[in-house]
This record gives sequence, structure tokens and C-alpha cells, in this order.
Amino acid sequence: MVRMLEGTTRSADEVVALAPPNLAECTVEKVAVNAVMAGCRPEYLPVVLAALEAVCTDEFNMHGVLATTMSVGPVLVVNGPIAAEIGMNSGINALGHGNRANSTIGRAVQLVLRNVGGGAPGGIDRATLGHVGKQGFCFAEDEAGSPWDSLAGERGFGSGQNTVTAFCGEGPSLVMDQLSRSPESLTRSLAASLRSTVSPRIVMGMDAMLVLSPEHMSRFRDAGWDRTRFLAELAEHLMFDTDRIIAGADGIEEGLPVALAGHRLPKFRPGGLLVVHAGGPAGLFSAIIGGWKNGPGGSDPVTREITP
Repeated sequence: MVRMLEGTTRSADEVVALAPPNLAECTVEKVAVNAVMAGCRPEYLPVVLAALEAVCTDEFNMHGVLATTMSVGPVLVVNGPIAAEIGMNSGINALGHGNRANSTIGRAVQLVLRNVGGGAPGGIDRATLGHVGKQGFCFAEDEAGSPWDSLAGERGFGSGQNTVTAFCGEGPSLVMDQLSRSPESLTRSLAASLRSTVSPRIVMGMDAMLVLSPEHMSRFRDAGWDRTRFLAELAEHLMFDTDRIIAGADGIEEGLPVALAGHRLPKFRPGGLLVVHAGGPAGLFSAIIGGWKNGPGGSDPVTREITP
């Protein structure tokens, strides 16, 4: 544990956050203990500390994330030079296993929430099903291979800054499109999958994260599309005629209140779709990570700078 503390310049007794649900004081030392148990190396510790600062904010609402019966948990995306410095994976199997930094950073955060905060399954953690990512879900964005600004850049940080963004999400869902050769076709294809995120009958209620793979990204790079154009074109295909998704439509009781009939509404709120570039160089697959209730009473994505 002493060696783990060498990974940060912060004092061992500094309080990093009040860890929910018990709002227990979480010191750097307590984080280091759990980081050791998770298998972290000392150089990972600053990322773990920043991630905990992010998830323990009122905006992220970790208590609510734990208490909901939805199968969601923190999804951590790392940006900046530190990702390469500590050997994080943004390429092949980026969302999966096999990389020590990715696996243990996410696991350390979860252990702190459980061991320090008291957020154990069956207690305050009421997820009906859960998902394997609740053991720890962390990956780096492939900034070098992307023609677009990074997720951190979109959220107001510079390219040289090290950051971690916490997003409340479910497990990833694969999106396959092996035939689209134009950005227009691929955008429509991605939109078709995004329309069913969490539920095809819910709009503006759940955020999402779209992880674009390099081969899919190449369609937009080759056509000269930037992130702004992509999101604008995508938004056009993510509008819903509410008559088709109100409660009772097509014999399905789930749906929007009948009072919302006759409207045209977007699938996601403004800024509610986060786009990240990651994955291996081969394979025409991307992924969607559905979110939880967004806004007041729910969870908002939070980005924190990683400091030594």
C-alpha cells in the first residue's frame, strides 16, 4: 500500500470524496488500499482518484445509480497523454478484458464504492440484473486515430489535459453494418440502432454513448465529415412521431403519456449522446452504451481532470 501511495503527490489523509451511499469519508489512503486489492499499479492511482471525484458528485448521483433497479453503473473514459503513459487500451478489445490498466482502474472504483461507501449488491445496490461492467468498466479513447475532437475536447478540455469522464451506462450493445460505404448510409444505420436504446418507446429520458470503431469512423473521415456534421445528420434520423410511441400504440402499454400525442421529439436531449472513438483496426462494428435517467433526479456525465 505504501508503494501504491507513491503514485500520487496527494497526502494519504486527504479526503477525496464522500463515498455513497453512506457518505463515508474516502481518503487517498483508503483509495490506495482498494487499488491494491484491484490489482492497480501505482501509476494508475491518479486516474482512480479522479474517477472517484467524478462519480461522487451530485451531478453523477452515484447513490441513485446504485439504488436504481436498472442495470447501470459507472463507465469511465480516459483522455489525454496519460492513457498511453500507463498502457491503457483504446484498440482491439478496448471494452473487454486483457488490459491491466483498463480492468483494474474500473475495479478499484467499484471496490471503493462497495468497501468504503457501503454500496453492496442486495443492500443499496438494487439492480435487477446488473451487468459484467459493474465489476469495472474503463477504457481509453483512441484520440490519435480519430479525425474528430476527443470526448474531453467536446467537454471543454484541451488536448494535452488528462481527464476521465464518468457516464452512467448499461453493458455495450453491438451495432453491425458491413455494407454501408457512404456516411449517409452508415448514419441512418447507426440511427436505427440508437432509436431502440434502452427502449424504442422512450425519448429524451435516457442518454447514451456511441463508441465508433476505426472502420466505421473511416466512412466519415473519407467524406470530410466532422463531429458537428455527424451529430446534426444523426439527429435528423433520431426524431420520433410521438403518435407511434404513446402508451397503447400498436397494442403496447409501455409508452409516452397520451397527452404527448401529435408531437415530434428527439430520441436524446441536447448533448445527451456522447461519441467516443475506440476499437481495433479491423471490423465493421461499433457499440452503443445505453444510459440511465438523465438530468435532475438522474445522472449527468461528469468529466474531471487527472492530477498527480
